[in-house]
Amino acid sequence: MAAKKILMITGDYTEDYETMVPFQALLMVGHTVHAACPGKKAGERVRTAIHDFEGDQTYSEKPGHNFALNAEFDALRPEDYDALVLPGGRAPEYLRLDPRVIAAVRHFADTGKPIAAICHGAQLLAAAGVLRGRKCSAYPACAPEVKAAGGDYADIPVDQAWVDGNLVTAPAWPAHPAWLAKFLGVLGTSIAP
Repeated sequence: MAAKKILMITGDYTEDYETMVPFQALLMVGHTVHAACPGKKAGERVRTAIHDFEGDQTYSEKPGHNFALNAEFDALRPEDYDALVLPGGRAPEYLRLDPRVIAAVRHFADTGKPIAAICHGAQLLAAAGVLRGRKCSAYPACAPEVKAAGGDYADIPVDQAWVDGNLVTAPAWPAHPAWLAKFLGVLGTSIAP
């Protein structure tokens, strides 16, 4: 397996598990992961939020960890990366307003490089206009955005993931095992006992 260089675009109030777990898991299997946020430098932190499903109409939110960034977004060139990870949470809501983030998402989509998006990460895919004719999953409240962007919403169980070519998506953090396994498959990463 050749190690891949992966870009993770994150921001304040990104979902804690959807940021930390893929970051650590991808490092664990030997990939390089650069976590970056517009307007912040390497070594600075983003605040995360823990979203849980406690029987309410939507998820609850609690303070998460302060996640240390290891790359500076303004210095990054998407063409230097093999894949993209888009965590969910509230961060995509405002990240989609940054034209540089949208340009980065389009680069990965246009070049067919692997993209893993989970939960509200689909908001970035929709805002970038890269879902037309694609099927993807997301947090159910994002289904209207997926459909409005011309995508086909994959209504799957919260612990499952969906693959459409280079695009690997899932509804929320309970899908980490399926989502990460499918993303590793798209990356060409094999794990042997």
